Amino acid sequence: MKSALSKLTLMAVTAVLSLGSAMAQEATIRKNLSERLPNLPKIDEVSKTPMNGLFEIRMGNEVMYSDAEGHFLIQGALIDVRQRRNLTEERMDKLSAIPFDQLPLKNAFTQVRGNGKRKLAVFADPNCGFCKRFEKDLQKLDNVTIYHFLYPILGEDSRTKSKNIWCAKDKAKVWNDWMISGTLPPTLHCDASAIEAIVAFGQKNRITGTPLLLFADGSRVPGAVPMAQVEKILADIK
Repeated sequence: MKSALSKLTLMAVTAVLSLGSAMAQEATIRKNLSERLPNLPKIDEVSKTPMNGLFEIRMGNEVMYSDAEGHFLIQGALIDVRQRRNLTEERMDKLSAIPFDQLPLKNAFTQVRGNGKRKLAVFADPNCGFCKRFEKDLQKLDNVTIYHFLYPILGEDSRTKSKNIWCAKDKAKVWNDWMISGTLPPTLHCDASAIEAIVAFGQKNRITGTPLLLFADGSRVPGAVPMAQVEKILADIK
């Protein structure tokens, strides 16, 4: 009994000492980096990485690396060559995930196909060639509700087309007519502040290119990916 208690006490003491050491190490890194690099963004989190002596420094959605003393700062990808995993990329995917329930769906227009049970959000610029190619492939997708977010980042003409599409009575039809058939959206006028709200949302969440796909599990996939990949992701979401 005494032996068991002694082991538990030793484990507790070890845990406390380890926690204290980790906190001291984090404080050292924060202090040294902040003093030596006063223009460095606010450090939100310091955490150990699988590489001995290397720490992740998270600043918002940005990730860099430091030694235990804050003497060196490394920018780049941390790759586990044994498992062939890009640990930095995996971390960035988690940091950039957008919970589906946090999407401003009131500023999107929808297309429902089949039973509409599966959910997909797409950010697209009407002048984006990859978006047009993806939109044609998207026609093959069934049993899905697609939330379209107009994201005009390619210039003023993109904004004009987006406003005309948003102001249309049947937004989805005018969108498809343009993206698939090349029929210009008619010139219309209405309150199109929703588009500016989407642009602001995208900038805040580091959406820098189109098309961008967002899935119900919060994951995001950039680019005009093959429909087989979209189907697989939708199927894997429980």
